[in-house]
Amino acid sequence: MLETYKPDIGELGFRQGLMADPETMSYNAAWGGTIPFPQEDWQDWYEYWFDAPESMMYYRYLYDPELKTFVGEIAYHYDDERKIHVCDVIVLAKYRNRGYGSAGLQLLCEAAKENGVSVLYDDIAADNPSWKLFVKNGFEIDYRTDDVVMVKKDL
Repeated sequence: MLETYKPDIGELGFRQGLMADPETMSYNAAWGGTIPFPQEDWQDWYEYWFDAPESMMYYRYLYDPELKTFVGEIAYHYDDERKIHVCDVIVLAKYRNRGYGSAGLQLLCEAAKENGVSVLYDDIAADNPSWKLFVKNGFEIDYRTDDVVMVKKDL
């Protein structure tokens, strides 16, 4: 069974590798692909994500105890400009199509609800088929443009 794991700052190497993997980050092609996450940024990033209340910011690794490895990450944050909670699920490409995305999304929705979040959104590039994962897991399409599919779930 998939578990969530709150990493220590010294364990952010997994996130660094996740963000740097071209195959994993191919979903992000519309916004530039891979994302640099150098070690000198870890402290500020960690404080930003973990010093905020979990009703506003939440971040966890996805851990498979059978494989004894991290397989992805889940997160949400409050977007002040749009006044919504935006979520994120990333599974390493080599672990995709094994149910981790659905399990991670379920764990993320449970955590959000426990932390007082009532609605989660995600804006997904229109050419990224992962919006189907969200719909399969109880999200609905809030709107669609040529560039973005916005999904939404009432918790």
